[in-house]
Parts: sequence; structure tokens; C-alpha cells
Amino acid sequence: MSSAPKKPAEALVQDLLTERRELKVMLERVKLELADAHAGASGPDPRVKDMEAEIERLRHQLATSRAEAGQLREERDELRGGIQRALEQLEDSE
Repeated sequence: MSSAPKKPAEALVQDLLTERRELKVMLERVKLELADAHAGASGPDPRVKDMEAEIERLRHQLATSRAEAGQLREERDELRGGIQRALEQLEDSE
């Protein structure tokens, strides 16, 4: 009878040792993730520089497009004025 209680106790010890090893592995993973997070926080993300360059390019493109739109509006207004004057001259000549 003395051997029967030993087996469950041994199984329990083995289970606890396995759980302890798993917890140690999880702890090390969390430490590594934390170190990575701190390393990322201390230095800028390289993607940020690319994004800033893209934002600057888009701002320049927007400014250029706005300038072109303004120039096209002026040309449109000049053409409308010319058409209006031509119509008035046609009406006067009739």
C-alpha cells in the first residue's frame, strides 16, 4: 500500500515541474518582448521616416495641383469673358 500513494505524488510533482518550466519559458518570452518594446520606444521606427517623406511628397503634389487649378480657373474666366464679348459683338452687328 505504501507504493500506491507514491505514484500520484510523483505524477503531481512531475506536473508541477512541467508547469514551472512552462512558466519560466513564458516569463523569458515576456522579458524579450518587453526589451523589444523598450528598444522600439527608444529609437524611431524606420517606417516613420518613409511615411514622413511620403507625406511631404503628397503635400508638394497638393500644392502643385492647387496652383494648377487656380491657373486653370483664370484661363476659364478669360475664355468665358472672350466668349461673352464675342456674343455681344455678334448681337451688336445684327
